Amino acid sequence: MKLDGVSSRTIWLERDGWSVGIIDQTVLPHRLVRLTLKTVEDAAHAIKSMQVRGAPLIGVTAAYGVALAMRADASDAGLDHAVKFLGEQRPTAVNLRWALEDLRATLAPLPADARAAAAYDRAAKLAEDDVETCHQIGVNGLRLIADIAAKKGGRPVNILTHCNAGWLACVDWGTATSPIYQAHDAGINVHVWVDETRPRNQGAALTAFELLQHGVPHSLIADNAGGHFMQRGDVDLVIVGTDRVTANGDVANKIGTYLKALAAKDTDVPFYVALPYSTIDWRTDRGADIPIEERSDDEVLCVQGKLANGDVGSVLIAAEGTQARNPAFDVTPAKLVTGFITERGICPASREGLKSLYPEKTSAAA
Repeated sequence: MKLDGVSSRTIWLERDGWSVGIIDQTVLPHRLVRLTLKTVEDAAHAIKSMQVRGAPLIGVTAAYGVALAMRADASDAGLDHAVKFLGEQRPTAVNLRWALEDLRATLAPLPADARAAAAYDRAAKLAEDDVETCHQIGVNGLRLIADIAAKKGGRPVNILTHCNAGWLACVDWGTATSPIYQAHDAGINVHVWVDETRPRNQGAALTAFELLQHGVPHSLIADNAGGHFMQRGDVDLVIVGTDRVTANGDVANKIGTYLKALAAKDTDVPFYVALPYSTIDWRTDRGADIPIEERSDDEVLCVQGKLANGDVGSVLIAAEGTQARNPAFDVTPAKLVTGFITERGICPASREGLKSLYPEKTSAAA
C-alpha cells in the first residue's frame, strides 16, 4: 500500500542486511516515524508497546526478533530464550505463538552457525506469505462487495469496520481492508464507517489514516454510533479482523467487536471476519478458553493526540484517582458471525466450515 504516494510495507530489512525497520504506530497519524530494531529486546519492546500491532504483523516481527537473537547467541539456550521471551509479550494473538513455533522447528535441527541465516530467510518467507495471503483474502472478499454493489445500482456500498485490520496490522494489504482496497481499485463505489476503537483509537489513528492515504471514502464514528447507523439502514456489511479464531469458530478481536456483532445480528447486517490461516487456533476448542490480555488502565484514563503546540502527547480525561479496567479483546461467539473470509475462500463460522477450507486440520492439530 502507499504512504504519501510511495509503496510501503510495515516491516523490512534495512540496508545493512540484518537490522529490521518498522513504522512506529504509536505516534500515527500525526507523525510518521521509522524505527530500527537491532536486538531481540528491541523486537519484544516493539510488540509489547504496540509500535507494531495486529496479529499477522506481530507474528512476522517475532520471526525477525528470533533472527536478531540468533546473531547474538545461536545456541540451543539462545533459541529457547528468544522463543520464550518473545512469546511472553502479548498473549491473545495466536500468530505470535504460530510464528515462534515455526522458527523453532526450522532452526532447532540446524547447527548453531547456520541458524542466523536460516532465521532471516524464514522470517522473510513468512513476510512474503503474509502479503500474498492478505491479497487473496481481498480477492475472495471482493465478491461480497461486488454482489452488494450490483444490487445497489451504483450507490455506495457502506462497510463498517472495527479497530485496525488494515495493512498497518499486517505486512501489506490487511485482512478486513484488503477486500475494501480491491473494491475501490476496481472502481466500485465504497464508503467505510470507521469505528474510533477506544481506548487506543486504532480506528481513528490507523484505519482512517491508511484509508485517507489510499483515497478510500470514509467517515470516522464514535464506537457507540455503529448500531445507530445499522438501524437506519446505512450499513450494508461489517468486516472485521481477528487475533484468534478457535476450532469451533469463536472469534477474539479488539474489545467492542462483540457489541458490533450483536447490533449486526439484530439489524440483519452481514457480519464477516477476515483472517489468514495462521490466525486459526486449532488447539483451542472455544472462545472461553482464550487468554484475554489486560492492559494498563492509563489507556482508558488518558487519550493520546496532537497538542496545540504540535507535539504528540497524552491528556487525562477522568478525575485523578479514578480506577479503570482495560481488557484489550473480547470474544464474539460463532453464532453471531455470518462467515469467515480467508485466503482459501469464504466459509460458515463453524467447526465444519473451517474444516471445509482446511480439511488437513483437526481441532487437535499441532
